[in-house]
Amino acid sequence: MRICILLIVAMCMVACQKSRTDDLSGRLRPILQAYDLPALAGAVVTSDGIRVQGVVGVRKYGTDTPVTINDEFHLGSDTKAMTATLLAMLVEQGKLSWDMTLAQCLPQLAATMDPAYRNVTLEQLLAHRAGFTDDSWPDGETFLSLHNWQGSPSEQRWRYAQRILQEPPTKSSPGSFLYSNRSYAVAGVIAERITGSSWENLISNWLFAPLDMDTCGFGPMGTPGSIDEPWQHVLQGSEHQPIEPGPLSDNPVVIAPAGLVHCSIGDWAKFIEAHLRGEKGEPGILKPASFRRLHTASYGDYGFGWIVTERSWGGRVLTHAGSNNQNYAVVWMAPMHDFAVLVATNQGGERASEACDKAASMLIANYGSR
Repeated sequence: MRICILLIVAMCMVACQKSRTDDLSGRLRPILQAYDLPALAGAVVTSDGIRVQGVVGVRKYGTDTPVTINDEFHLGSDTKAMTATLLAMLVEQGKLSWDMTLAQCLPQLAATMDPAYRNVTLEQLLAHRAGFTDDSWPDGETFLSLHNWQGSPSEQRWRYAQRILQEPPTKSSPGSFLYSNRSYAVAGVIAERITGSSWENLISNWLFAPLDMDTCGFGPMGTPGSIDEPWQHVLQGSEHQPIEPGPLSDNPVVIAPAGLVHCSIGDWAKFIEAHLRGEKGEPGILKPASFRRLHTASYGDYGFGWIVTERSWGGRVLTHAGSNNQNYAVVWMAPMHDFAVLVATNQGGERASEACDKAASMLIANYGSR
């Protein structure tokens, strides 16, 4: 009798979860169809975990291979908040401080870096106020040439940091805002030099593993020659161009800390849940005070991988979008209301960004006041 009861309870739990997922998928499907996307995923998150999630569409446009709730989506620049969280761990350990300068963080490069960068603080770096150009590639380099650099990812990023720190800052001197992938690439290099470990190992062992983010990886999703994960897509006119995963189907590893993480919508939600729990003062991978610091923009409205702004539905909210031009993902987090929404698609471009914004607005309208 006891076994039968347990089986019934388990079946009810599975059915309940399926109902919750199907419900959100039903809300996502009209948006997928209206914007003609290959796939669309979304989730509503609180400090207690995923409230509801769903995914609709296909892994590759023009095929009938459906996406699943465990499929991986590319986060693009939403990786930046993860890198900032990693740096906060080093701050808690006393190995760094937010007011340390680039000359102090990278003493081996202090003599060769442009003097304008030497007094830029770590916090300014993560607020895009180092004075870097918004061109990700060093002078004389291209997307393709950087893919041909030799050595481990850490060795390539060290060479990258040497190059860009020798280039003069933009006309907007250090202290002025200019969004740049260079800032977070250098932040990753700082973490590597302080610990002696690669950014990939650090973020995998210190962030992904403790939060059970098992689907996380770097670069394009899936296996070349297979449709085992969502393919990336671009639009050529009105035609969808699927991009097979491979060595050149994502940005070079030199800027990985700025935007090369992929994972399922559920695993991304675990990262956001950790931030919401921290805001509530609950223990986690960082102290609550560290999470609150990460959610505070000391310079303007950007800091630590987040745009900080105000919305009527959430008060002080944090948001960020990410794209490698072949995918799009966006997050909105309202810590005061213990609420966040995540949306991702495996297509880049304006249509994809509009669809994700539409989906995020729908999730906020339907779940934000409950």
